[in-house]
Amino acid sequence: MAVTTVYKEPAPIVDRENPLESMMSRFNIAAEILGLDESTYNVLKAPDKQVIVNIPVTMDNGQIRVFEGYRVVHNTILGPSKGGIRYDMHVHLDEVKALAAWMTWKCAVVDIPYGGAKGGIICDPTKMSAGEIERMTRGYTLALKDVFGPDRDIPAPDMGTGPREMAWLMDEFSKTTGATSPAVVTGKPLVMGGSLGRVEATGRGVMVSAIAAMKKLGMDPTKSSAAVQGFGNVGSWAAKLLCEKGVKIKGVSDISGAYWNEEGINIDEAIAYKNAHNGRLEGYTGATSMDPDELLTSAVDVLVPAAVEDVITEHNAERIQAKLIVEGANGPTSASADDIINRKGIMVVPDILANSGGVTVSYFEWVQNRLGYKWSEGMVIERAARIMNDAFEKVYATSQKYKVPMRIAAYIVAIDKVAQTYKFRGGY
Repeated sequence: MAVTTVYKEPAPIVDRENPLESMMSRFNIAAEILGLDESTYNVLKAPDKQVIVNIPVTMDNGQIRVFEGYRVVHNTILGPSKGGIRYDMHVHLDEVKALAAWMTWKCAVVDIPYGGAKGGIICDPTKMSAGEIERMTRGYTLALKDVFGPDRDIPAPDMGTGPREMAWLMDEFSKTTGATSPAVVTGKPLVMGGSLGRVEATGRGVMVSAIAAMKKLGMDPTKSSAAVQGFGNVGSWAAKLLCEKGVKIKGVSDISGAYWNEEGINIDEAIAYKNAHNGRLEGYTGATSMDPDELLTSAVDVLVPAAVEDVITEHNAERIQAKLIVEGANGPTSASADDIINRKGIMVVPDILANSGGVTVSYFEWVQNRLGYKWSEGMVIERAARIMNDAFEKVYATSQKYKVPMRIAAYIVAIDKVAQTYKFRGGY
């Protein structure tokens, strides 16, 4: 007889600022500049729905472990909520709430008809078999079948998840409705209705944002250098595409360490090495190892933090030498670092703008699923670039109008759009 255990992975205590507090500090500044009335402020700051589920999973050894999962729907004023699902030991409710709110502002900045949501399960997928992850994913989907839906809440991949998990989610949800429902989730495999251009979409959006910002700053990409912190899907694609624009990528880093080459790293070679070595750069000989913390403060023109939250803080912001920061990750700059960076005159293309290429192409995938018609890759790339450039110009114009940093300008654009829509729809 199998031994049944109730199990909840403890989220380790990490030395980071609370991501929800960081998000709210920026929200509050933008709301004050906009003169947002108290009623609307109260509606927009609070999530619509917070769901906590316990997922019993039969492990390969016959034991049953119960994993804790979350889904936070922050807002549906603009349309169905949209946001990824992450499998990670550090998942906690405040993080999920912050990420859900960021999704609301991200969708509003790029003017797509979605609200924001986020989900996660406290687990370590690297220590689980494919079968265990599948049973956990299907259990999570079943527990949230009344939350998910093509017109209600549309999940997507995030940290620790990918097309495989989205395929399982779509299949399990479809079973509950009795009809195949590809539009319930994005980031699916191509054969199941995934979109061409989705894999590199976030990294491509980072590149488009970086080039737009460099133009405003009078920087020539072919005479500029960059460092990319995080060499996963977002960072590696951002590095590759920036390199194709002529930017010299001097430094990159991943979980195994940081790597530097003053003459420029061969990004295609580094990606090939990573893919051949379990997704890690450890042992890469095309660059010299360096302290990962020093990568953030290295002598480059452009810094792309594309890993996790709160890597740029009050402790290292003063030493940053880059003229431009383009945030590939969600929340890589803590609120405490904002004043330092602004004082130094560094332009920041904030996360809710810079990495919104991913949700833009997720929106395209959803549209294609609803139409039952697949677009060409060229159409996806061209339309996503147009949306990203239009959003950048709107945020830049807002920053000039209100004489505020790009981050606050992005929040102003997003909050104003959601607030106006809320008033037109009417509250009670």
